[in-house]
Amino acid sequence: MRLPGRIAAAIEVLADMEKRKRPASEALKGWALDHRFAGAGDRAAIGNLVYDALRRRASHAWRMGEDTPRALVLSVVARDWNQDVKALNEDFSSDRFAPESVSEEETAKLCSDSGFADAPDWVRADVPEWLAGSLARGFGPDWVAEGQAMTTRPPLDMRVNRLKSDRERVLKSLGRFKPEICAVAPDGLRLASGPRDARTANVQADEGYQKGWFEIQDEGSQIVSLLAGARPGEQVLDLCAGAGGKTLALAATMANSGQIFAYDADRTRLAPIHERLKRNGVRNAQVRNPDAGALDDLVGRMDRVVVDAPCTGTGTWRRRPDAKWKLTPEQLGSRIEEQSAVLDDAARFVRSGGTLVYITCSILPEENADQVSAFLARHTDFHEVSARQRWAAMFGEDGALPHSPDAMSVTLTPARTGTDGFFCALLERN
Repeated sequence: MRLPGRIAAAIEVLADMEKRKRPASEALKGWALDHRFAGAGDRAAIGNLVYDALRRRASHAWRMGEDTPRALVLSVVARDWNQDVKALNEDFSSDRFAPESVSEEETAKLCSDSGFADAPDWVRADVPEWLAGSLARGFGPDWVAEGQAMTTRPPLDMRVNRLKSDRERVLKSLGRFKPEICAVAPDGLRLASGPRDARTANVQADEGYQKGWFEIQDEGSQIVSLLAGARPGEQVLDLCAGAGGKTLALAATMANSGQIFAYDADRTRLAPIHERLKRNGVRNAQVRNPDAGALDDLVGRMDRVVVDAPCTGTGTWRRRPDAKWKLTPEQLGSRIEEQSAVLDDAARFVRSGGTLVYITCSILPEENADQVSAFLARHTDFHEVSARQRWAAMFGEDGALPHSPDAMSVTLTPARTGTDGFFCALLERN
């Protein structure tokens, strides 16, 4: 397929998302099943067009005066992919798969940015209007820049698994992809995202991945796993383990010593952890299924309880931009209630002198600093210790630094740390 056909396909996928109210990933998969002639390069390019349109939906819509699928995709091609509109129209006329030619009115909008300087802050930040106040409260005058950084394409990050390999071996195994060393995480490697129709490398087909030498994990997730501070020989409960990404990272930090209890209230989310533990060579993790009384024997015994809490996922907007525009105040309220409940449940497992590690992949203060304050008000036998100081001790002060207005909790963001958005607070039992 040539670019005109790919543009038509992206418009079709966005229209399907609106009509059937389904995620971008499902709509793209459905389109691919219905158009089996499309190659891997075509599917990658169409996906890039769709995700680029969703990442900057508000600003593209403002410039075009409408947020139709056609307007969004044309704006992406002209502004983000730097395609000349006149040349694009010539290509349209010679491609039977192309959409309708670009009109004079559309051309005028695509070739001008007049008036965008007067756009509201939420449009320039490319975030839902109702979240502007929350982000401004969380980041102060930098909040628009934080939102804009969330519109960039994310890299592919990997964590070297020290239980089975080392960074030099993995660098050699992945040499054909030219990985870079991550800026902060000591075992992190990164493949930068490419422009336009660039494809993401399939590193899971690599021999090193199959042998458990490395895992795919965003650098931000690697960092908060390290900030948890787990040590060899400790008793650790990963209360919201999900598929086990942080469990694997904790096991490597603990050098397979001590014990990690991996638990999740959703049996389906937990299911992939078994294969991953085996492939990574983890021997100190015990999976606890969500059965009645499954954790009763751990009450008051844990040195560390890690809570990767259910949240809105606002820190992952680069990877799931469609979720940004579907989020509602009601959904945020539900997540806040769930977080409060899981924090209260987690507290009962922490021994005297132990630590509750609160993590979210959110950048909203309602889910982060506000939750910590509310928890400490309810649980006066806990106090907060500085994750910001632990950052300095682990990673130094010379490189990328997280957002930390109170010098206690830390918030990682694409703008500040080049990672997905993560929050981490350390709550110690007196």
